[in-house]
Amino acid sequence: MSKTWWRGAAIYQVYLRSFADGNGDGVGDLAGLRSRLPYLKDLGADAIWLNPWYPSPMADGGYDVADYRGIEPVFGTLAEAETLIAEAHELDLKIIIDVVPNHSSTASDWFQQALADPAARDRFWFRDEPGDWQSIFGGPAWTQVPDGQWYLHLFAPEQPDFNWDNPEVHREFEDVLRFWFDRGVDGVRIDSAALLHKSDTAWEDLDPVHDVYRRWRTIADSYEDRVLIGELWLPDQERFARYLRPDELHTAFNFDFLSCPWDPEELRRVIDLTLTTHATVGAPPTWVLSNHDVTRPVTRYGRADTSFAHGGALHGTPSDPELGYRRARAAALLAMALPGGLYVYQGEELGLPEVEDLPDELRQDPMYARSGGTNPGRDGCRVPLPWSGDEPPFGFGGPSPWLPQPESWRKLTAEAQLADLDSMLNLYRTGLRLRRECFGDGTLAWLPYGDRVLAFTRDSGVTCVANLGPDPVPLPDGAVLLASGRLEDRLLPPDTTAWLRTP
Repeated sequence: MSKTWWRGAAIYQVYLRSFADGNGDGVGDLAGLRSRLPYLKDLGADAIWLNPWYPSPMADGGYDVADYRGIEPVFGTLAEAETLIAEAHELDLKIIIDVVPNHSSTASDWFQQALADPAARDRFWFRDEPGDWQSIFGGPAWTQVPDGQWYLHLFAPEQPDFNWDNPEVHREFEDVLRFWFDRGVDGVRIDSAALLHKSDTAWEDLDPVHDVYRRWRTIADSYEDRVLIGELWLPDQERFARYLRPDELHTAFNFDFLSCPWDPEELRRVIDLTLTTHATVGAPPTWVLSNHDVTRPVTRYGRADTSFAHGGALHGTPSDPELGYRRARAAALLAMALPGGLYVYQGEELGLPEVEDLPDELRQDPMYARSGGTNPGRDGCRVPLPWSGDEPPFGFGGPSPWLPQPESWRKLTAEAQLADLDSMLNLYRTGLRLRRECFGDGTLAWLPYGDRVLAFTRDSGVTCVANLGPDPVPLPDGAVLLASGRLEDRLLPPDTTAWLRTP
């Protein structure tokens, strides 16, 4: 793999609790992931990104980190993590881990020291009087401690925010980066990357945060082929691009594309804006259809409103499963053909729908509890994967996974789909193989094809045509390499994408 592997890589996101259970306790773990590495290699992944695997009380699915240099015992041990990294590298798979620099856990040593000794509180945001900020998860962003002071938590109360005006916080995270790079980790995904620095009046995208990432880039560049990836929800594209300057982060998630409705005009606008924004700083775009925080595409694309909405506003609204499935297949091939990197969230390749009927008593996302139940939270896209068999737990491991799987998933197991040439899984396997040969990093040239069709040619000469209109459209000349649906007489049906090698 090249030194700039990250510019065109296909990166598979593993939500460890829900991927595969190796010890039978109902929770995914490192042993389960290690056993499925050949599956990810055969799928066509170039790298694996893991959500937080650190020791944690799990108040927010592991994003409340108690120790940044260890492994949550439910998942395994540090030695197992090192073995995973080595085994992945033997298969030419890179490993990317989450780093959570905005906040810690109330169970961390630093926060416990702060509770016991007010002199140790400068590592966090403590104040004598609370501000009026609201938590992203709902409710006040300030919680009082027994001696009367208040601490800031932009997320759950169990996640106190670090004070990045304190040099000790800088040193701590720079050491954490070196700790994992020394163990062979190939990159880090930076959670809530724009939130670190705060003032008394603002808490997002403040200028001092860029100095943090310049120092981190220097550390990453001191190792070989390491990558820094930002989670940045920013509406201003010029501000977004600043994080991708050559001396800061290598790439960042493309939330504009993830949030875009299934609409040709909007998709083309977002694609053009993305390419222009990244070209100004020489960074590769990324293309993301889903992740552990958003509604799965099969469900979203089957709704009348196909945009992504925060806060579960569309939860439970009618969704046509056949329409959503067809559009999700078309969207997958469209995303794979675009220039830059690609992210695939686990289960996306199986065409899993959002599980919207989880029993309330089993929901674990703090967004559900903090909203008083008005926000269903994100558990519906985190249900454990179905691997094989005709009934739960579908080969996931253990008699009872931590979230229940629908009985209907028997048709969606990896085992069942491997035997079906027309399955979503085989579409992804073929698509990712061809993507490595034909697409990845580079540029595109749009082709005139009407208002309801997105058509472009890539550097390799391969053309992608996505029909988002209500009627079939004729395909251009060329041999069809892959299509998301059946073609008849060289007509591309609605909600279908095809790749062609043009003469």
